[in-house]
Amino acid sequence: MTSISTAPDRTIVGGAPRRLLNYVQGEWIAGDGKAATLYHAVTGEAVAEASTGGVDFKGMVEYARRVGGPALRRMTFHERARMLKAMAQHLMAKKDEFYAVSAMTGATKGDSWIDIDGGIGTFFVYASKGRRELPDEYLHVDGPVELLSKAGGFVGRHVAVPLEGVAVHINAFNFPVWGMLEKLAPTLLAGVPAIVKPASLTSYLTEVVFREMIASGIFPEGSVQLLCGSAGSLLDHLDSQCAVAFTGSADTGKMLKSHPVILGENVRFNMEADSLNFSMLGPDAAPGTAEFDLFVKEVVREMTTKTGQKCTAIRRTLVPEAYVGDLMKALAKRLSGVTVGDPTVEGVRMGPLAGRPQVEEVRRSVDRIARGTELVYGNPDAIDVVGADPGKGAFFPALLFYSNDPFRRLEPHNVEAFGPVNTVMPYRTVDDAVLLAKMGKGSLVGSLFTADDRIARDVVLGAASHHGRLMLVNRHSAKESTGHGSPLPHLVHGGPGRAGGGEEMGGIRGVMHYMQRTAVQGSPTTLTAVTREYHTGAQPKHDRIHPFRKYFEELEIGEQYVTARRTVTEADIVNFAGISGDFFYAHMDDIAAKESIFERRVAHGYFVLSAAAGLFVDPAPGPVLANYGLESLRFTTPVYAGDTIQVKLTCKQKTAKEDREGQVPQGVVAWDVEVRNQKDELCATYTILTLVKQLRAVEGTAGPAEAPVPQPGTTAPAG
Repeated sequence: MTSISTAPDRTIVGGAPRRLLNYVQGEWIAGDGKAATLYHAVTGEAVAEASTGGVDFKGMVEYARRVGGPALRRMTFHERARMLKAMAQHLMAKKDEFYAVSAMTGATKGDSWIDIDGGIGTFFVYASKGRRELPDEYLHVDGPVELLSKAGGFVGRHVAVPLEGVAVHINAFNFPVWGMLEKLAPTLLAGVPAIVKPASLTSYLTEVVFREMIASGIFPEGSVQLLCGSAGSLLDHLDSQCAVAFTGSADTGKMLKSHPVILGENVRFNMEADSLNFSMLGPDAAPGTAEFDLFVKEVVREMTTKTGQKCTAIRRTLVPEAYVGDLMKALAKRLSGVTVGDPTVEGVRMGPLAGRPQVEEVRRSVDRIARGTELVYGNPDAIDVVGADPGKGAFFPALLFYSNDPFRRLEPHNVEAFGPVNTVMPYRTVDDAVLLAKMGKGSLVGSLFTADDRIARDVVLGAASHHGRLMLVNRHSAKESTGHGSPLPHLVHGGPGRAGGGEEMGGIRGVMHYMQRTAVQGSPTTLTAVTREYHTGAQPKHDRIHPFRKYFEELEIGEQYVTARRTVTEADIVNFAGISGDFFYAHMDDIAAKESIFERRVAHGYFVLSAAAGLFVDPAPGPVLANYGLESLRFTTPVYAGDTIQVKLTCKQKTAKEDREGQVPQGVVAWDVEVRNQKDELCATYTILTLVKQLRAVEGTAGPAEAPVPQPGTTAPAG
């Protein structure tokens, strides 16, 4: 095993096959012994070798625990989110280099855009979501307060903290960049280090991108490591603080999932496996309609994008019986216009499969599907190729099958040909179509093309239990639709049953896969200190200075301001009605109000809010820049003419905003607001958000933003 201390040469294109390197414990290492040879998908030439021989797998896991984990946990969610954004910007500036290598995997420019730009885009999305939906903290408070006692002196809360092990990411060959980055984004945002193990077939592209991540110096040391080759004994060294995310075949996934350590240590295991996804043409979408044309375009696109090597590609096409002939003619016509060949040649829309082993695998699957179907387009033994030799490259033709008895011939429901292969199936009723959709035994995605929203509802209610995602398309949404086969970082990617039973991404849901949710019980005061979020009933802090006179750094969680009182009059109600235009009977009609739930005229709820603001706002210019919003408003007790209201304003939570050019340094302060009457009854409760200037915005003030407190169990960085 050879260690390389300096940044290694990244050249892949041209020259003799280069031994790919593993990034292990902060060093680039060439694996020993026999290596797997990796080939150019277009020319068939050897381009790289991959081996993990001699790698210290146990040392990798320990290094992640000892170095990577603590380094990430010393960062807040917002700091980790900014880290992801910086990396996304760095990779985006280098993507031309990645595109050149991606073409060697058989990817067209459009395919590479999905893989490379899509993967980088996942980092951007998680960077944004991390700053907007997670606190600038070391723990995440999950869900509302749970009252555990009658008087409110003992409450419960759920918090989530990072796992203290390592996440092992075992990725598939079809998306060597996106597959790596979509797993890394939520993992690193959660604060957990990762070991990336790409599929060997296309690992030469993964390695190029990974090298650039390391060269950037953006990630803390130990936060990511790379294996190009076998995972060896890696899983043997995991424990209950670790997680495994696997994408690949169901058979391999089951083998890994049943590993003694995975079972014995209850290691979290997320699997995304085989998927016989469906797309359905609605009974209203007759030939000639916009939905029919959109459907044809989408089916062909999903057959040919990435040469059908997408876990989300359409494998089963469900069509009303009466439209089968027209649909197959339309599909054949569109498929005949798809140029196959070297993806670097202008006009080529479909490249080869990722390698010769995939050609053999897809051919075996096609032979099985053919036993119960009729081939209606394409020839598995012949293909026209532009700019390449079909005998040397991993080329495979687009094939369209037809199943005339899809309820009895199960081959298309049981066999996934991971290439440009699709089977058309007729149906008579929507219920029949839903049954066919579910015969895939669990899929990542299904889609429906219909202009009838009632059909859309019926299909969702019928098929959602068997699918991780359902896309509903009509002429109105098609222009902005992201496509049947496009997993998005905002939404869950995964599916039940055959699809693996797991979930990835899904916004912050994906982050939670790498965190431990823990119930914490205690007094409101204690939980306020633990979570840095004010809990109703906690011991407040009072100051003679009005809180709106304080800068962001000066405000303390739990700081409370109790206002003067105001008596509401009938004139207030009448005047507010005139100003607002709200003459709702309960405010203005004595007789109708008497017969209502209020029994007499009541003040407008929004007048109560306005009057409350008048009580707690300090009118002079100061650090408070603006009202940023209002959340969780509830009116609990009516306010009548003659009632006297008073407000408690409590600093609930603080979040520093990211600095932007030309913007005053500031933060968002969340205030807990309680409006009570003369009987001490709660009339209204809500959270108001204000933008508050930071001290460092004041000329001559060198005070930094509030320094984060080091997480228990870690050492604060020097300086």
